[in-house]
Amino acid sequence: MTLETWRLDTSTQTLVLASSERRMPTIIYWGEPLPLSEDLRTLVEATERDLTGGMLDQNPEISISPESSRSFCGAAGLRVRRLTGERMFPRWELSSLDLSYKGLTLNCQDQDSELTYTAYFEASSTSGLIKTRCSLQSPEPILIEWLAAPVVEISAYAEEIIDFSGRWCGEFQEQHIPWRFGAHQRHNPTGRTGHEHFPGVIIPELGTTNTLGRCHALHYGWSGGHEMIAEQLPDGRRQLQFGHAQGGELAALTRADSAWLYMAFSKTGINGCSIQFQREVRDSLIKPTQAGTPRPVHYNCWEAVYFDHKLDELKEIAARAAALGAERFVLDDGWFGTRDDDTQSLGDWWIDLRKYPDGLSPLIHEVNRLNMQFGLWFEPEMINENSDTYRAHPDWVLGPHDQIPGRQQRVLDMARTEVQEYLYEQIAGLLAQYRIDYIKWDHNRVLPIYDHDQIRGTYALLQRLREEFPQVEIESCSSGGGRIDFGILELTQRVWLSDSNDAIERARIQASAARFLPACVTGSHVGPRHCHTSGRSLSIEFRGWIAAQRHLGFEMDPRELDEHETEVLQRITQWWKNERAFLMTADIHRLDSIDPSVLAEQHMDAYAQRFILFANKIDTSPQIAPTPLRLTGLEPDSDYRLKLINRSELHHLSRGMTAVKHGDLAMSGRALMTLGLALPWSFPCQTWVVVGEKFSG
Repeated sequence: MTLETWRLDTSTQTLVLASSERRMPTIIYWGEPLPLSEDLRTLVEATERDLTGGMLDQNPEISISPESSRSFCGAAGLRVRRLTGERMFPRWELSSLDLSYKGLTLNCQDQDSELTYTAYFEASSTSGLIKTRCSLQSPEPILIEWLAAPVVEISAYAEEIIDFSGRWCGEFQEQHIPWRFGAHQRHNPTGRTGHEHFPGVIIPELGTTNTLGRCHALHYGWSGGHEMIAEQLPDGRRQLQFGHAQGGELAALTRADSAWLYMAFSKTGINGCSIQFQREVRDSLIKPTQAGTPRPVHYNCWEAVYFDHKLDELKEIAARAAALGAERFVLDDGWFGTRDDDTQSLGDWWIDLRKYPDGLSPLIHEVNRLNMQFGLWFEPEMINENSDTYRAHPDWVLGPHDQIPGRQQRVLDMARTEVQEYLYEQIAGLLAQYRIDYIKWDHNRVLPIYDHDQIRGTYALLQRLREEFPQVEIESCSSGGGRIDFGILELTQRVWLSDSNDAIERARIQASAARFLPACVTGSHVGPRHCHTSGRSLSIEFRGWIAAQRHLGFEMDPRELDEHETEVLQRITQWWKNERAFLMTADIHRLDSIDPSVLAEQHMDAYAQRFILFANKIDTSPQIAPTPLRLTGLEPDSDYRLKLINRSELHHLSRGMTAVKHGDLAMSGRALMTLGLALPWSFPCQTWVVVGEKFSG
């Protein structure tokens, strides 16, 4: 038997592929790093499954593109048709490969159809991730129903699938799905990443928690709607597939490409996978506009004025925001066309001279005088029927004329070059005319039809603007968290995680989003005293500390703040500024808490020298007194000095002698990870902030 094997190694994982008789390669190992001396041929032979009655005479491989032509009884990795409608069933043969320090490229061909399949694997020395993608080429146009990124076999020791659903103001809701025979399938036809279907999955093995155990995780970096298939076959084997959403390729193609599929393995719990994703985004994916400069404290005026723009009021608001510590002022929706509400003027990207008779210069000059950057809101991919642009170009709209509008708006066909050119000229003209440091790029409805060319056109426009204006930072917003993925993050530097500024909701959303996102790209704002999306009223302390756990900002009318609220917000903001160099580069570890009311996370450097603990109590505890909270990732035999930062927020009903309340204390890493840290009692909606530093002596 002809058997070829290859391996990719990072600091956290090893991936082994094999090809028997030059067939389509198979991932035969994905897990913790193997010894370099491991005999890969023996590895293949040792994992070969036995046969018995009622089975084929050979087990068809779960290859990186499982083939129907080899009697594979599960979901195939490719489904294509000729233009006549005839199904094609390629039989792949490995034709060539390239193995280098950059990674592994594998080329396969089908002799009958002359189709070519190429798989790319790259190992990251920075994050420890492995990423993979594939391309399909045909000598003649074909119809592509499904093209999976390279397919992986999943361990039989995995208990469940953790994937993510959500809604507007309720993103990143974790779903725990037990493995069972048959397929668990997520189909996202919205045409965007979606609140409902974040393209990521976590696969913990038996007994795995945030901090302990073996775990695999994957993320598909594509913004146009995805498909995920997690399937358990009758013989017990499992496969997992990711690709562009089926049905989204509306035209015949001679080439199709999957997005990158990012793969993480950890033997230190779910956190180990999360940290790899966080580092990949923070240290490799994001291209900072001004490398080495601190992340600025954000102010967004949306929940202060909505569409009611008055220059004198905006200047006053800007001055108050600057006094609180803001370093960037963002003018949100309402500055263009005749935009007095959300029924009109989307697409008319010129300044409303009724509101700004001298253009934006007076406001920008005032913002800059206050030592703040200036940012501007756009929603380029959308249009209102009540707009000059629509009246001039009704044919630019995507989908049928009688479609159901969303938020009184329709979608521009971003695949059309004239649409891209128009938007480029409008946006670039403003960026050239004014000193604009930041764009909030919004996308407030699902598509009427999901066409993958839509997001390709958006990517092309973003890429062109990035090249022309590299100093401008871009935030991806889509009714909050509706377009967050590694595809859009290759072209932007920040995401708006949710339109909800409710600190309780934010604590939960931030905790789940940290499975994949670092703090430095995750915008989190202190909202109004009375939350506009939940109706709750929460203390300024709680709102401030929740926002301080990510890229800090404000999104309220600062004129509503009383003296106490102003002092607290100024103090928290100054603390964040003092700590942001650490917070924006730290890894976020979620902690295991016995108390379901406590969502706690430990922000720590890669060498466990320093950490900041945020313990968020978001509900009433089932027991009367707090349970000690176990920390993670510390050096067991080193000592750490701990300080409760917000001791001033202690309530008089907290009457015990809990040590951290009364001064600094020192404990070993082993004690903190085993015994845990006892925190003060509090009512719900309270965050405790503890700084820990390793010391000797």
